[in-house]
Amino acid sequence: MRDINLKATEYFEAAARLGTVTKAAAELGVSPSAVSQQIKLLETQFGVKLFRREKRRLKLTLDGDRLFQTTTQAFAALRNSRNAIGQQRGQRSLNMRVSPSYGVRWLGPRIAGFASDNPDWNIRIDATPEFSEFDTEAIDLDLRYGLGEWAGLTVECIMHDAVLPLCSPGFLERTKEVSNAVERLQAAQLIDSVKSLYRWELWLAASGFEIPDLTYPFRFDRSSMSIEMAKQGGGVALDSAMLCRGEIERGELVPFLPETPAIEFAAYWFVCPARHLNRRVVNRFFEWVSDEAKEHQGKVRRMLENLGCTFRVAPNDELLSGETSQ
Repeated sequence: MRDINLKATEYFEAAARLGTVTKAAAELGVSPSAVSQQIKLLETQFGVKLFRREKRRLKLTLDGDRLFQTTTQAFAALRNSRNAIGQQRGQRSLNMRVSPSYGVRWLGPRIAGFASDNPDWNIRIDATPEFSEFDTEAIDLDLRYGLGEWAGLTVECIMHDAVLPLCSPGFLERTKEVSNAVERLQAAQLIDSVKSLYRWELWLAASGFEIPDLTYPFRFDRSSMSIEMAKQGGGVALDSAMLCRGEIERGELVPFLPETPAIEFAAYWFVCPARHLNRRVVNRFFEWVSDEAKEHQGKVRRMLENLGCTFRVAPNDELLSGETSQ
């Protein structure tokens, strides 16, 4: 780019687009002679004529037209970017990160309602397993899946999880003749959500089931993938009813062992530095997401109760150690 005279190129683009040196000079805020001089410099640099004059108007030569098609697109893109940046600065913005499956399956279907109630806010959501570095990144808040142990930050639980084995009705039908729960589990294809806080080994031990040589035909690092595999009849997923309420309501997923209680624990968190709560937009979103999560949690609990499920609250020391991100 060092051998391209960007100033001369800008003057040439304006003259070619507007058709006269005078109009180009007015747009650029310079004299007509300055525009003419820069065009001559550019012609000298390329060694070709870029314009010919016809009745006081400039007409592009073949070489000039080729250069104009490239430069006008480039300068238009730059102007659009400049305008977009300027408009964004003038808007109220809310930037957040959310754990992937939680973002796609829970927040995604709801965020349009929040946006319609707050049309002046520019909302950006990154669905990623990476937690924000608030000291170095322009992020207002995180919605995280985990144990809630993040030092130095304001951490508020907005929703509990309810984890239980789930499968498709067809899969359940194929295994219903086996009455013994251990034998049913041994015969089932277990789907492992590897980043879940409550995985099969923990659930089996807490439920009093001993299965030697436990294997997983399927392992996924996203709950959304495990849920979809179970929905398609591929096996049994030990996963979150909070993330697949729609599938359970529609009968696409059913409890595999309804006699075993669903495991309940604090799992979904609103996280940010305390200073960020001074922003009205952050407080407004916290109130909204808390209300939405509370309503959702109540509906899921009643739905599972209607299916004959019971619940057991799991203490933190029962959960897998370490932080994960669904």
